[in-house]
Amino acid sequence: MQDTNRKKLIDELLKSINLTIDDYALLDIALTHSSFTFENKDETLKNNERMEFLGDAVLKLIASRYLYERFPEYTEGELTKIRAIIISDKVLAHLAVKINLANYLKLGYHEEKLGGRKRASTLACAFEAILGAFYIDGKLDGLYDFLVELLEDEVTTIDESVSKNNFKAMLQEHVQADGIEIPEYIVAEEQGPAHNRIFIIEVYIKGQKLGFGEGKSKKEAHQNAAKMALIGLGLIEGEVNS
Repeated sequence: MQDTNRKKLIDELLKSINLTIDDYALLDIALTHSSFTFENKDETLKNNERMEFLGDAVLKLIASRYLYERFPEYTEGELTKIRAIIISDKVLAHLAVKINLANYLKLGYHEEKLGGRKRASTLACAFEAILGAFYIDGKLDGLYDFLVELLEDEVTTIDESVSKNNFKAMLQEHVQADGIEIPEYIVAEEQGPAHNRIFIIEVYIKGQKLGFGEGKSKKEAHQNAAKMALIGLGLIEGEVNS
């Protein structure tokens, strides 16, 4: 890639997401929308449509491994349901916004004017395409760490939305029905490095500790703490951890 300004811009993206790439041209293609190549009428230019195809497969592979390891008790159907939401345009566009991907896209003039830089489908496509670029460049391990860090909180939220057992909501409904003050959740401890943090949350009702839980996000730890409290109150079946 000969354009030094473009290379500087891509370096800025790489630094922000803590990844490296040897072939800058791959990432440049991944960030090039079809409207740009169409308007420039240059047969040597390539857009990200083929790269998106590959990135979609890479995303499914990494998401599948992550979900498989994170939820060892879930059935295939439960894992598939969560993965289907992860790979949706809505979630991918949200991830793209998190890393400011829109700032680095090459769009055609008309697509720019029509708000393409904010369009969910455009952002989702570009996000998948950059995964394909890093994969071709041999950066699968770094890509896994990058995606897991982005997905941890997203997956917690998705899991809560599709799960029949939203333990935190169940506990709150129980105490409100009995006219008791709402549960209080306190961060008791944080363990591990910043990129692989484990949170330990304790839950109290009327000053009495009823349970604790741990998780890779505070939301996950909240759910596990509420679950222990519900078990202790005899509202659901299960074993209370010591």
